[in-house]
Amino acid sequence: MLLLLICGCADPAHDTPQANPATDGRSQPAEAAAIFVDATDRSGLDFVHHNGSSGHLYPPEIMGSGAALFDADNDGDLDLYLVQATHGDRLYRNTLATTGEAAVQLEPVTEAIPASTTEFGMGIATGDIDNDGRIDVYVTAFGANRMLRNTSTLDAAATSQTLRFADVTQHTGTGDHQWSVPAVFFDYDRDGWLDLYVGNYLAVSLEDNKVCRGVTGERDYCAPDAYPSAPDRLFRNRGVGTDGQVAFEDVTQQTGLDRELGATLGAIAADFNGDGWLDLYVANDRQPNHLWINQGRQEQPGRSADGTVTFRNEAQLAGCAVNAEGFSEASMGVEAADIDGDGDLDLFVTHLVGETNTLYLNDGNGIFEDRTIATGLGTPSQPMTAFGAGTLDLDLDGRLDLVTVNGAVKILEGPARQGDPFPYHQPNQIFAHRLVNGNLRFDDITQRAGEAFAVSETSRGAAFGDLDNDGDTDLVITNNQGPARLLLNQRPRPAPHQPAAWLGIRLASDRAGDVEGTRVALDREGAPTLWRVSRTSGSYASARDPRLLFGLGESAKVTRMRVYWASGDVETWTELPLNTYTTLTKGTGTAL
Repeated sequence: MLLLLICGCADPAHDTPQANPATDGRSQPAEAAAIFVDATDRSGLDFVHHNGSSGHLYPPEIMGSGAALFDADNDGDLDLYLVQATHGDRLYRNTLATTGEAAVQLEPVTEAIPASTTEFGMGIATGDIDNDGRIDVYVTAFGANRMLRNTSTLDAAATSQTLRFADVTQHTGTGDHQWSVPAVFFDYDRDGWLDLYVGNYLAVSLEDNKVCRGVTGERDYCAPDAYPSAPDRLFRNRGVGTDGQVAFEDVTQQTGLDRELGATLGAIAADFNGDGWLDLYVANDRQPNHLWINQGRQEQPGRSADGTVTFRNEAQLAGCAVNAEGFSEASMGVEAADIDGDGDLDLFVTHLVGETNTLYLNDGNGIFEDRTIATGLGTPSQPMTAFGAGTLDLDLDGRLDLVTVNGAVKILEGPARQGDPFPYHQPNQIFAHRLVNGNLRFDDITQRAGEAFAVSETSRGAAFGDLDNDGDTDLVITNNQGPARLLLNQRPRPAPHQPAAWLGIRLASDRAGDVEGTRVALDREGAPTLWRVSRTSGSYASARDPRLLFGLGESAKVTRMRVYWASGDVETWTELPLNTYTTLTKGTGTAL
């Protein structure tokens, strides 16, 4: 056994702009380096979101769209897909791996994706639907969703000319013409094929556009309760047929997901109760959230009459349907991770101005407690309307920090009085994890995060991933009616003589359903076990890097890594190199 020494969404009232207080309570040198730098221009990222504003204040205009970070060409670095409301989506190929340069360069390869005629693009999900080793894409919209199958020629000499996606929506049977926002690929029935959940928001028609007004009487975007909720859908992947094509079937009714509706804006798949089956948490705007617990392949009640795996909404009993005061909130973005470091999956949900972003801590059995106020997340999040969110380990101490990206959905009176043409912008936020007498706390460290977090824009999507493969998590932020931003993490690098401070893992299998939702435990001598989950879903309308990063902190000896595959198999590895990414292929570890 190898022992390594390591050192260290809308509301009837106006959104109200307030101060963005820093509550870190820790001394910090005034000259401290920025946490992130804006590398948008130097990377070649030139995407600008156009929300299709027409003067009619159609509801889809204000919501905005997301982004996906994924390895489209299998060259070992993250590429970027950006969803556009109008004028077509954009795909950028990261040339980091092919050029050997340390700097991220994004090359536009939009010709690789079919042209879209969708009027309002929204969200994106990534996953390998046909188990061919190439990552496919599902794009949601107000209107026609699209399934894009990756048909690229991928080899060592891959170029932008060999990167191609084909629209297979009709053949796969995954079309949906409602107002869809989140989508999630996950293997809910553990057959090795990625299934597809599509979250739908409101039943809105442009022909029947409502007129709503703010508290001062001027016209503004309508609150979600002005429209009925739209039903979500679940598609089961039936695998590749004799014709070489993938087929899905709508199993929404059979699985029980049609029993309750909500105005869905966020969704994430994970095993919340530790039974080995992937569940689904759904964030609903101004309605109770849903926790769809997978009943598994049990005789009763886990299967319907035809043998289909079923779900049951247990959010109310589990304590994560509403906040501690019993109120539904304007849930937009969602994150699931072991935030408190006790080995189970917690939930973090973003909300509207006047509310707080909500942290639900898991007791290990799928029962959650609202710990927002106790952890210090209440006051700094209350002035903001937050959409995208996610966890990352900023200083590689093994503890997960939080990032939220913010932007209003109702006119902000301060910018409006100053003549701002789009008065919905707000600054984004970073919350640092720390322990106070053994208790979890979060500090708002936005004010010392650097110029990249001093910008005020109408942010929506947040995609997390290591774009430059240097062992820390970078960030792509989408802005409604504004430019997308690439923020590179500037964590100080260890000097050559210092021990490594991180360990990166990529999980691989010939069945994509093995990887999504797989839990990984890193055991350390003299320090707590670190738990991470391989997934792409979460945030708002975005998809993240499925690779896993472990910050190793100070004076911890790594003993082994345990991989709990989503299929139910468990393997261990011991000899893992540090300061680099290692691919763990299912079947090559030691069975546990």
